[in-house]
Order: sequence, then C-alpha cells, then structure tokens
Amino acid sequence: QVQLRESGGGLVQPGGSLRLSCAASGSIFRINDMAWYRQRPGKEREFVAAISRGGSTTYRDSVKGRFAISRDNGKNTAYLQMNILKPEDTAVYYCKADNSGDYTWGQGTQVTVSS
Repeated sequence: QVQLRESGGGLVQPGGSLRLSCAASGSIFRINDMAWYRQRPGKEREFVAAISRGGSTTYRDSVKGRFAISRDNGKNTAYLQMNILKPEDTAVYYCKADNSGDYTWGQGTQVTVSS
C-alpha cells in the first residue's frame, strides 16, 4: 500500500501564490502518473493537473498559465506551484498517484483565497 501526504495549503490573498507538496511513501514499486484534484464543499472533485513519470503535463483550462505541476522521482514527490490565485481556486486539494496500476489518494490540504 502507498500513502500520500499533501502539505503547503493555507490562506492567501487574491493574486498570491502557494506551493503544494505530495509525498508518497510505503510499498512503492513505480509511481507512474501523479495528479492534483480539488473539491469545493458540495461540489464534485475536479481535475487540476497531471504529470507523467517522464514529465509530460496536462492542465485544467482555468489554471493554465497560473499553475505548474512538477515532480521529483527520486523523492517520490509531486508539487503544484499555484500563482495568481483567485477566490474560485479555494478548495481542498488532493494528490493522486498511480503506483503500477494501484491508484491512491491523499488526505487533502485546504487552500483558501480571500481578502
């Protein structure tokens, strides 16, 4: 079993930045794709960004040019740099990882964008 632990969330003003981290531990064979999702209260969880083991990235249209996903394969860690944050970015952000076909979710970290 693989465990994912997100960190880096917090309160930030509109236009500000935050950097989220997702560290994988446990029975890791090979982490393939890693991704970030987010969820607002009463809403469905939605895709934000993903990165392959080789570094190919995909983004939700609303975050393109503002967010950047990256990873360190040696540390089994993914990151989400969030810039020019908007109130609508407020959500719990979750990390997802594919460990050789076994998909795991993290516990989530709260991001609040407000004046």
